[in-house]
Amino acid sequence: MDPLDDPEGLAGSASAQQRALADHARFVDENLKRNYRANFIHGVLGMTGFRLIYAPTIIPAYLMLLTGSAAAVGLGTALLQLGATISPIASGARIEHRSHILPYAIRVGSLMRLQILGLALAGWFLTGNLLLVATFAFFVLLGFFTGAQRVAFQMLMSKLIPIRKRGRLQGYRNFAGGLIAAVLAWVAGNWFIAGNWLGNGYATTFLFAFLLTSAGLVVLKTMIREPAAPLSRPQLPLRERIREFPELLADRDFANFLGAHSFSTMARVGAPFWTVYAGSLLGLDGALIGGLSFVFLGSDTVSNILWGPMGDRFGFRIVYALSLLCSIGGVVLLIFAASAGPVYGAFVLLGFGASGWLLAASTMVLEFGNSEDTPMRLAFVTTFEGAIAAAGPVLAGLVVAIWGFTPLFAIVLGALAIALLLLVLRVREPRDLASG
Repeated sequence: MDPLDDPEGLAGSASAQQRALADHARFVDENLKRNYRANFIHGVLGMTGFRLIYAPTIIPAYLMLLTGSAAAVGLGTALLQLGATISPIASGARIEHRSHILPYAIRVGSLMRLQILGLALAGWFLTGNLLLVATFAFFVLLGFFTGAQRVAFQMLMSKLIPIRKRGRLQGYRNFAGGLIAAVLAWVAGNWFIAGNWLGNGYATTFLFAFLLTSAGLVVLKTMIREPAAPLSRPQLPLRERIREFPELLADRDFANFLGAHSFSTMARVGAPFWTVYAGSLLGLDGALIGGLSFVFLGSDTVSNILWGPMGDRFGFRIVYALSLLCSIGGVVLLIFAASAGPVYGAFVLLGFGASGWLLAASTMVLEFGNSEDTPMRLAFVTTFEGAIAAAGPVLAGLVVAIWGFTPLFAIVLGALAIALLLLVLRVREPRDLASG
């Protein structure tokens, strides 16, 4: 029967949808305190462990130790991002039709953490070329499951935490986790690495990261109460779903956001080389790695107290813009640094920029368009980000190896400037669009 001849059927469908949305909102409110605590504790433990891995200090220094090559640092960072290019779209397709996401999130989160354990075991039991090949292989797998986890965990948060509380949750979570990570990074550099704990200080650091992130996953699994999804898309074959991607870009604000985010991601390919550059000025050793890790993660941590509440109150577009300005300031200061003071100051600004960028990018993407398309928007952004972050470090490493750091600095500053202009001139605050 033609739906136009059955207005009561349409009304009944709309009424059922409204009831589903109301039931979902009621479940979220009733379980908000418990789910808020679970996300906070999981985030603190996860941030603590993962920032030891993803801070632009320990992994680049480890690769320099293994290879002595800036190009190899770029290759290793690219492989870490390569997996994150492959998995997000598949992950989004796996969850967008599901009523519950938590079981899938736990599976991919567990597989992600096993790669960190693999890095630790390889560091202890392998040597030479075999160690390097195994390390690069674990980087690819770690990136693959990171991309899948990012889509699943961000979508899970969007189901559990109302938009008005996401900024504070992520800001306070990042503050607590980053504070612990800053201390542990200093300990890792000055004790584990400098003291060669358990025969390999880097492997000991990776083991620490594995234990912390695994504890966070246990908390999430045991504490979370997840509601059924009020709305979801019908399941489609992945190839058919990919054909629908142009529909996502019909939202011009989202399309322009994707452009700005792509350029800002392009700028971040320089991050692994900041520590290498600082080492060329000051001498790369465990104490410098620990000190730079501490100030980078410490400034990242403190700034979250500002970024989170600011985003909740004014929207995350302004947080994104200010974080780009901080990154520009950090790169400029590093260019003109000739002693330890300016180098450490540059890492403070880069830490501020990194935390605001991560918080704003991961939260803004949840606020565009229809909620049932959120998993694929997340996957789309993560795939673009991963592709750029995978190719960029290889090219950056070759640039540094052949021409030095000056061209890299110029490329990074240009990309940051373009990202800032696109964001300010072409992207409207999605929260204002929703309210309008």
